[in-house]
Amino acid sequence: MSRSLNKAILIGNVGGDPEVRTVGTGGRVATFSLATGRTWNDANGNKQEKTEWHRCVVWNSARGSGLADVVEKYVRKGEKVYVEGEIEYRQWQDKDGQTRYTTEIKVKELMLLGGRAGGGGGGDEMDSAPRRSPAPASRPKAAAAPAAGGDDFNDFPGALEDEDDDLPF
Repeated sequence: MSRSLNKAILIGNVGGDPEVRTVGTGGRVATFSLATGRTWNDANGNKQEKTEWHRCVVWNSARGSGLADVVEKYVRKGEKVYVEGEIEYRQWQDKDGQTRYTTEIKVKELMLLGGRAGGGGGGDEMDSAPRRSPAPASRPKAAAAPAAGGDDFNDFPGALEDEDDDLPF
């Protein structure tokens, strides 16, 4: 059986404040541009830079809340973000009958990584820990933990008896 994978992972800076709109079905969609860059030295030793721009599209879930709301509330121009999603290619006819093409990242996961580049109240990048979006991830749930106060250590009967733990402190 052959399998395939369509996954894009990007870390970059938001190019402009996101645009959020409501579509005919009542769902909400947010779009924003994300800049990623790289630098290298050419054959002559000169520093070269290249910036790639990515169009990111974020939809709310069918339940009416989700990542588009998070993007609307927290994502601003200059913010450093981590996005994970799928690459999607689309085409359509514009009003003049011309065929237009676009490449988008359909965002499934989003993480805010720190302060804004312009220092607009986001805090210093070194001081602010990454903030994960409150939207649920589409990953399998981990095994359920024991009920609060249960402290069930029956799976490891001798784990708490041994005093020699090899820790240097």
